[in-house]
Amino acid sequence: MRRPVEVSFEFFPPNDAAMERTLWASIERLAPLGPRFVSVTYGAEGSTRERTHNVVARVSLETKLTGAPHLTCIGASRGEIQAIAQRYWDEGVRHIVALRGDRPAGSGRYMPHPGGYAYASDLVRGLKEVADFEISVAAYPETHPEALSPEQDLDNLKRKLEAGATRAITQFFFDTDLYLRFRDRCTAAGIDAVIVPGILPITRFPQMQRFAERCGASVPDWLVERLHGLDDDAGTRNMIAASVAIEQVARLRHEGVDEFHFYTLNRAELTYAICHALGLRPR
Repeated sequence: MRRPVEVSFEFFPPNDAAMERTLWASIERLAPLGPRFVSVTYGAEGSTRERTHNVVARVSLETKLTGAPHLTCIGASRGEIQAIAQRYWDEGVRHIVALRGDRPAGSGRYMPHPGGYAYASDLVRGLKEVADFEISVAAYPETHPEALSPEQDLDNLKRKLEAGATRAITQFFFDTDLYLRFRDRCTAAGIDAVIVPGILPITRFPQMQRFAERCGASVPDWLVERLHGLDDDAGTRNMIAASVAIEQVARLRHEGVDEFHFYTLNRAELTYAICHALGLRPR
C-alpha cells in the first residue's frame, strides 16, 4: 500500500508591498493543503537575512505551518551563523534548510569566509552543535555545476547527511529519468535518507531558463517546443505548464515517490493544481 503524499513549499522574501501581498495570498491559498513545512530562501551573502527571518516569524505567529528558513555559509562567520541559528531555536523554529549558498553575481570562484563554515556539510555540523534541528540539504540530479565529477558531488551529499541532515531536496529537473537514475545512484552509494524531488512549476519560461542555466539543470527540447510562442499568452502557458508538472509528479508517484517539494516562486495557482492532481485536498 502506497504511503500518502506529503508536500513542502518554498517561498522567497518579498522586497516591496505588492510582492508581499502576493506572497501572503499564496501562503493562505496553499496552507490548507497541510504541507510538511514551508521554506523561505536566503539571498546571496545573506542579503535577505532580516526579511527571511520576518517571513518565518510571521508564518509561526499567524499560521499553523512549520517555517523552515534557509541558512547559508557565504558572507558570515561561524559565530554569526550560530547566533542566527540560536535566535531561530529560541523563537521555536526547529527545521532549517542548510546550504553552501550562491556566490554574489560577478564574484568569481567561490571562496569560503575566512572565519566561517566552508561548505554545507560544515554548516550542518555547526547547526547540530547549536541545537537538534531537523535539517534539509540540497541534492543535484544533474551534478552541482561547480563539482569536479558526479562522484565527488555524491560524496559531498553523503557528507552532509552524515553530518546530521535528515533529508535532501533536489534541484528542479524536467527529465524524470534523471531523478530516478540519481536516486538509484544514491541507494548504491549507501544513502538511505529521503531524496525529495524539487518541482518547479513554470510560470515564466525565460525566467526558468535563466534559473536552469545558473544551476546546471537541463531544459529538454520537447519542453521548449511545448511552450514556444506563449510568452504573451499566460492562460495557455499556464495550462501547458500545469500539464507538464502533473505528468512529472504522476510518473514519480508511480515510481514510489511520496514526498514532493515545490519551488512556488510565491505563486499558488500552478502548485495548487498539481497538488490537487496528486490527490491532496484542503484539510
